[in-house]
Amino acid sequence: MQDYVTIDRLTFGYGSRKILEDVSMRFGAGQVVAIMGGSGMGKTTLLKLIGGLLVPQSGRIAIGGETLDPRDRKALYRIRRRMGMLFQFGALFTDLSVFENVAFPMREQTDLDEETVRDLVLMKLNAVGLRGAASLMPSEISGGMARRVALARAIALDPALILYDEPFAGLDPISMGVTANLIRRLNDALHATSLIVTHDVAETFAIADYVYMVSSGRVAAQGTPEELKRSDDPFVRQFIGGLPDGPVRFHYPAGTLADDFGWGKNR
Repeated sequence: MQDYVTIDRLTFGYGSRKILEDVSMRFGAGQVVAIMGGSGMGKTTLLKLIGGLLVPQSGRIAIGGETLDPRDRKALYRIRRRMGMLFQFGALFTDLSVFENVAFPMREQTDLDEETVRDLVLMKLNAVGLRGAASLMPSEISGGMARRVALARAIALDPALILYDEPFAGLDPISMGVTANLIRRLNDALHATSLIVTHDVAETFAIADYVYMVSSGRVAAQGTPEELKRSDDPFVRQFIGGLPDGPVRFHYPAGTLADDFGWGKNR
C-alpha cells in the first residue's frame, strides 16, 4: 500500500525540552491510523507539525509525496487544501448557523456559485445525519451534534487527508459510537487517509487499521489493533488496560521528600 503521509526521524522541542524525538511513522493511503498515548506525550504537537503549524527542528514530513515546509507559505496552503481538520470539541463558529459553518470553507477556498454551495452543504450534512438541523445555531444543538457538524465542515472540500484531534472527548457513549462509525464510513467513502489523535481505546480499536502508541515523545509501540491487544509490552498492557501501575508513573520525576521538606535536618 502506498503511503500518503510519511514522517522520517522527526524531532521537535522548546529550547532544551524535547517534545518529540526521532519519530518515524507511515500512514497508508485510504487507512484510518491512530496516534495514541497519555496526556502530554506529544500527540497534539505531532498533529500541529503535520498541519504545518510548527516547524520541526529536524526530520521530514511528506504529504502526498510533497515535502511539507511551513516556511514556504504558498506550498503550505496548497497542501492544506487537501486537508480537513476536526478540532477538539468541534470549534464551530458560534455566530454562524450549522449551514453557514459547513459552507464557510467552500466560500473561502472555492469559486462555487451559491446554488452549488447549498447543494453540497446539504449533502455533507446529510452524510452526518443532520440535514434537518441546517438552520439551527450551534447553541441550539447538543455536543454530539456539534461534533458531527464539525465533521461535515472537515469534509466539505473532499480532503485526501483528514486530521482528528481527540474526536471522542466529552461525548456520551452513544455519540462516541456514532462519531467513530462516521469517521470510518466517511473515510472509506472519500477514499481518504484519516489520522486520529486520541486516548480512547475501545472506539479507536474498533475503526483503526493501524495504531501508533507514543510515550515521552517517542513511538513506544505500533501495530494493528489485534496485534496490540495480544502484545506483552508493559506500556501497551498498561495503556489498554488503564492500569495505575506500570511504565507510566503517577509521580513526575522529583527529588526525595526528605530533601524538599528538610526532614532529618537540625535534629
